[in-house]
Amino acid sequence: MNEKKTRVLYRVIRRLVKAFSPRFVTEGEELLPEGACVIAGNHSQMYGPIAAELYTPGPHYTWCAQEMMHLREVPAYAYQDFWSYKPAWTRPFYRLLSYVIAPLSSVIFNDANTIGVYRDMRVLSTFRETVQRLEQGCRVVIFPEKREKHNNIVYEFQTHFVDTALLYHKKTGKRLAFVPMYLCPARKTMYFGAPVYFDPENKLDDERARICRLLMDAVTDLAVRLPLHTVVPYENLPKKAYPKNKPLNEEVER
Repeated sequence: MNEKKTRVLYRVIRRLVKAFSPRFVTEGEELLPEGACVIAGNHSQMYGPIAAELYTPGPHYTWCAQEMMHLREVPAYAYQDFWSYKPAWTRPFYRLLSYVIAPLSSVIFNDANTIGVYRDMRVLSTFRETVQRLEQGCRVVIFPEKREKHNNIVYEFQTHFVDTALLYHKKTGKRLAFVPMYLCPARKTMYFGAPVYFDPENKLDDERARICRLLMDAVTDLAVRLPLHTVVPYENLPKKAYPKNKPLNEEVER
């Protein structure tokens, strides 16, 4: 399929997704810095990438697993990441589905405003493109959760996305802002918190840990300040296993 046809197909898919998926609004948008920043929040399964693409304010790009951008790599990655924890009797269906979605995935994630995330030496290209987009004044959305539970709101953050700030500082001399975001499908809202700024005077390992801890705490705080609701977790769990946010007067589970 040529580039023109894929672009038309992407626009059709985008309109359909926007028409049939939840329409998110934003709260705390005034806390977003003007221009470049990194927005880091909870993935909420499929809701995160969709909301990031359609409803993030201003010019923006979203980090995307590069496997979802390459036709041959989609099936194995999609099955392992989305559906490998499904009941055994349903897994053949999901294996088939992983192949069915591969052509659409490669179209969607290559034509959307995405930055491919690599897990090998090509990761340098991820950071280079990210810094380039930041220099253009764009916001970059990252969902850094991994399969390790932090509390009932958010999973532990992978830390190396913070390295973007060091590279950005070396190129521009500016301190990069990291903005916490709590994505709440139950309330169809993206909540933004106060930014956390990278400190180039600190050791990088310490700064990774500090920024991730502050961001996870901020995402949690945004969630527990809301009325009781169901949290969509990072892992693709059965819906009956989804946690609640537990308002401030109750202790957050860890």
